[in-house]
Amino acid sequence: LLLAGCGGGLYLGWGNWDDGAPSVSITTAQTSVAAGGSLRVVAAAADNDSGIDEVAFYRVDGGIDTRLGSDGSAPYAWDVPVPADGRSSVSVFARARDG
Repeated sequence: LLLAGCGGGLYLGWGNWDDGAPSVSITTAQTSVAAGGSLRVVAAAADNDSGIDEVAFYRVDGGIDTRLGSDGSAPYAWDVPVPADGRSSVSVFARARDG
């Protein structure tokens, strides 16, 4: 059993050793979103041997990472709801899970 931290996530492996955690990056074409609207984010994910099972999308709410959902096929995308709670910015990130 292999257990290691990777990018704030957890990586577990056994049997045929995977030689690395997947990589993921997100982007958006939008430059601003109204409170109460949604922000479309798209993730690029790659893994050097077992492929990508899913990409999960998160929004940071007051220091708490809120999982919004996941996409199991490329292009990995999610519509992130933007709260109407007075904040002036929204932080989002993605995590990829490999086979």
